[in-house]
Amino acid sequence: MMGLWLMSTVVVVPSIRGLIEAHRTLSFEFFPPKSQAAASGLRATIDVLEKLEPDFVSITYGAGGTTRETTRDTVIELCSDRRFPAMPHLTCIGHSYAEIYDLVDDYQAEGVGNVLALAGDAPVDGSPDPGDFRYALELIDAVRERTDMCIGVAAFPEVHPRSESRRSDRRHLAEKLSAADFGITQFFFDPDDYFRMVDELAALGCEQPVLPGVIPVLNPVSVKRFADMNGTKTPAALWDAVSGASDPDERLEIAVAAATELIVKLLDGGAPGIHLYSLNQANAVVRICDRIDLQRGI
Repeated sequence: MMGLWLMSTVVVVPSIRGLIEAHRTLSFEFFPPKSQAAASGLRATIDVLEKLEPDFVSITYGAGGTTRETTRDTVIELCSDRRFPAMPHLTCIGHSYAEIYDLVDDYQAEGVGNVLALAGDAPVDGSPDPGDFRYALELIDAVRERTDMCIGVAAFPEVHPRSESRRSDRRHLAEKLSAADFGITQFFFDPDDYFRMVDELAALGCEQPVLPGVIPVLNPVSVKRFADMNGTKTPAALWDAVSGASDPDERLEIAVAAATELIVKLLDGGAPGIHLYSLNQANAVVRICDRIDLQRGI
């Protein structure tokens, strides 16, 4: 434990579902720091992005719970010391019911009111998962048994890479969303994929709000790796432009322009908000937010 931010004051934070119902939301995703230097960098990024008045932020959770303590400490500090709620990611893989119960009990005792329930990634070596859970729906049920937290889930506009078919994917997603309070998508680059997903869910009677996730392509190599893992199509023209940029400033401008264009199309089409994958960096997020109008508070 690095002593990132530890506070004793418990503050009950608002429900993210309630925020989404009140207005179009703006939210950011961070990953927990792995060193003191990274912790200082994250603190500086949050200090900058707090000025954009996000409705909430989410904190990722390492495979098999590898960042359990740093995710917990970061979330609790943010919920107690900032003007926005922080939502921890929580995964099935590698966890027993007892471990999940202990963690959500701890979160609720500390005033954390929201959690993102995820299936998580299977062991990379192909070995069996030793945990008690297989699906995010089971994790949702476990959290519901112990708390009254607001629960979010993940959605894949281009269907989950392990789905048997588009039809089965949408049925599973509709069931999962109906048990939860809202969804957040993995990042994608074609707004039609998002709106098709929303229409398919509505046809199944599921109208839970799903926030689109958008990532600025500052590092085409790492983003492509994430995209391949998630089955996300990557536009060749954007990758060529970013990869061919002559300097970091040009690369930043290309990434910001592409993300802004996507966000405008999503908002014009009726998306309930925007969730930006910040990669713990502030510059691109600030520039993107300077160019969009969320029309919040109406």
